[in-house]
Amino acid sequence: MKTAASPVKKGSTLMVAKPFVYILLAKFQGKHCDSCLKSVKVLKCSGCQFVHYCGRSCQTKAWKEHKEECMGMRRIKPHTLPDASRMMAKLIMKLKGGGDQEKNQITSTWSRRFKDLMSHYSDIKIDKTRMEHFESLCHILIEFFGDEYILPNTAEMLGIYGRLCVNCFNILDGEMSCIGAGVYLAPSIIDHSCKPNAVVTFDGPTLYVRSLVDFPSLDWKKVFISYVDLLSIREDRRKELQRGYYFWCECERCVAGEKGGTNGYYLDDAEKFASTLACPNDKCPNPIFMQAEKHGGKPPSCKSCGYNLSEEMIEQHKEASEISLEKIRAMGSTAYLDVCQVLLRKQESTLFHPLNILHVKTLDLAFDSAIQMQCWEDVLIFGRKLLPGYRQYLGACHPLLGILCLKIVKVALLVGSPNEEIKALIKEAANVLFVTHGTHHPLVKEELQPLLYEVSNCS
Repeated sequence: MKTAASPVKKGSTLMVAKPFVYILLAKFQGKHCDSCLKSVKVLKCSGCQFVHYCGRSCQTKAWKEHKEECMGMRRIKPHTLPDASRMMAKLIMKLKGGGDQEKNQITSTWSRRFKDLMSHYSDIKIDKTRMEHFESLCHILIEFFGDEYILPNTAEMLGIYGRLCVNCFNILDGEMSCIGAGVYLAPSIIDHSCKPNAVVTFDGPTLYVRSLVDFPSLDWKKVFISYVDLLSIREDRRKELQRGYYFWCECERCVAGEKGGTNGYYLDDAEKFASTLACPNDKCPNPIFMQAEKHGGKPPSCKSCGYNLSEEMIEQHKEASEISLEKIRAMGSTAYLDVCQVLLRKQESTLFHPLNILHVKTLDLAFDSAIQMQCWEDVLIFGRKLLPGYRQYLGACHPLLGILCLKIVKVALLVGSPNEEIKALIKEAANVLFVTHGTHHPLVKEELQPLLYEVSNCS
């Protein structure tokens, strides 16, 4: 961990933390080890027949915590314990076993215990959705622990639940896909920004906070990570943060995009492209900023070439934007290639600029879906189109940008099309991932470095 007085270089590890409690998501049981979280061949626990381990070492390491959990899982058979219930059960057992005294050091004079995490108790109590969820969890936990176990009282249980809701981290694999969930004490101090200057990555359940910029010194009040998807529009980001964390985001990116700047242009380089058209003039490469260009009731026009948009163009673009947003929200993280392709055709026919955030998000979903369906030519097409949007909205040094470059390179080599573009992309991936993951991360050692060697030896 960096000391407060020392300068911090881009790519530095600011914090390393082990989880207070953590789980592998149920949908990955049988595919990952429940202890180290690695994707390897695993065997079932002979007791509960639910959790899996890659070997005796991980099973022995996990047994102290799993012993009591194993009994509860057998108690509720044939039902399985939902992920949120399992996290609550682990927290209750951990705290009862002395975990309330466990603390993580942040600085030499500052530490954090579970009770120090914000519970948002009053917010939770008036949140109908979460209170219904809490009540359902309590019913499951009563059955899980059995009649002889003395559970905390309702107020204490709600405090535990609140701390879980607003302090839980998604545990990500090397490619930043969620495979688990965990509560981490020290990292819970880090605030959110839609324009983060630090990133959280994982090696198994171990959490790393790494800097994306140079800092003159380490001040935790000035270190920010993102809690939400940065490819979402400002309205969705703010609603998600309000719904999940009970605050209205006033970060640099949100405020800049809201207020605008001189001549009506957004101040933030990323946010100003959130709603844009491509200029209909084929010879003009400049975007038309829809919200920025309306003045005095006049229709938007291109500031570069003077092209005036017709009311029909504006209406078609508005309709396509509404449909795109509706479909993107409906799909969530589950992408459907055919739906994405229909949206992309509609967006292109209604003058969506390549950096329009809805267009970028649609490309992102199409890219993931094409990978799942092994449509490799489509993967390359969508991936190449997606790169400018990632650079715009995520920044030049975000792990998802590095991983996108890496995936494009892997697919290009698979279909046999290495070229100068691929050599440039593997270098970009290296420049990003060495910063966000570090040189010792398995993704870097096992995937990036071999690809660097392979591409460098391509004729």
